[in-house]
Amino acid sequence: MSGGSDGNRAYGHTAFKRSRSHFADRITADGRDGWPAEAGRYRLVVSRACPWASRAVISRRLLGLEDALSMAIADPVQDDRSWRFTLDPGGRDPVLGIRYLAEAYDARETGYPGGVSVPAVVDVPSGRLVTNDYQRITLDLATEWTGLHRPGAPDLYPSRRRDEIDTVMADIYEDLNNGVYRAGFAHEQGAYDDACAGVFRCLEKLSSRLADRRYLVGDTLTEADIRLFTTLVRFDAVYHGHFKCNRRKLTEDRVLWAYARDLFQTPGFGDTVDFDHIKRHYYQVHTGINPTRIVPLGPDLSGWLTPHHREELGGRPFGEGTPPGPVRAGEEVPRQGRP
Repeated sequence: MSGGSDGNRAYGHTAFKRSRSHFADRITADGRDGWPAEAGRYRLVVSRACPWASRAVISRRLLGLEDALSMAIADPVQDDRSWRFTLDPGGRDPVLGIRYLAEAYDARETGYPGGVSVPAVVDVPSGRLVTNDYQRITLDLATEWTGLHRPGAPDLYPSRRRDEIDTVMADIYEDLNNGVYRAGFAHEQGAYDDACAGVFRCLEKLSSRLADRRYLVGDTLTEADIRLFTTLVRFDAVYHGHFKCNRRKLTEDRVLWAYARDLFQTPGFGDTVDFDHIKRHYYQVHTGINPTRIVPLGPDLSGWLTPHHREELGGRPFGEGTPPGPVRAGEEVPRQGRP
C-alpha cells in the first residue's frame, strides 16, 4: 500500500472513494460470530497517525479496556507491505510475533487482494485477523465489551440517544471525516471544489450546533464526539495544508477550536494523540501529494493546552462515570509527539 491513512481506499479517475471493510466479523458478548468478548484473547492493532484507528485508541482508554484488549502500535511510515512493527524490538510485534499486519490478513485469507488497514483486531491464539471494520469496532467496544469495562466507564453509545448519534455521525462522516480525503486525493478541480466546500459547510454547521452545547449529543461524551475529534485534531497539522482544506484553520473558528481543546484536555483524548506520527505519516507516505516527503515544522502545538472555558456550558464529560486513570505504562505518547 502506498499512502492513505487507513489503507482502505480506492481511486477513480477523478475522485477518491473509500472501500468498505472486507472483514466485518463482530466480537460480541454472546460470541454469535464465533468471536466472544474475552479478556486477553485479542490484540488491537493501530497507528496513532490514522484517524480511524485513533477512535479505537480513545474508546479503549475511556472504557478502561487496557487489561482486556492489548494494543500494538504500528510505525506511522509504511513500506510496500503496509503497516509494520518496526517500533518494537527486532521489528516484530511482541505478542503476535509478526513483522507486518499483512501477515494476520494472510492468516485469515490467503492472497486477500485488498488494502491492509487499521484499526484491526487480531485473534492472538490463531494469529488471524478478526475484523477491520473501523465503523463497527468502537461501537462494539462500547456495547458488547461491557462486562470487561472499568468501574466508572462512560456510556459512549447510550441506547436512548443512538438514533441522534447515528444521524450526527453520518453527516460528519460524509462531508468531514471522509470529505478531507476526497479533497486531498482529488484528481480533478471540480471534485476537489465539491469536497472542500462540503468540508467547510459541515464545519460551519458543527460550529453552530456546538455554540451553546458542550457536546454533540446530550450533555456527555459520546461516540460522535470521538469521531469528530480525530478529524479536528489533525486539521491544522495536515488537512489544512497537505489536503488543501485551507479556507480557514481550526484555530480561526472560535467555537470549534475551544471544543477541540476541551476534548484534547479531557483524559483519554489528548493523551492518545501523537502529532509526530500524524505529520510523518501524511507527509512522508502520500508521495503523490508531497513528492519531496518534507515534513513541515509547524503548526505551533502549545495552543492545545490553553484554557477553553467550555465548562461554562455545563455538561458532564463522563456522565455518571469517572475519568480514566493514568495512561498505561508503555503506551505514553513520546515527548516529540506532544504539545
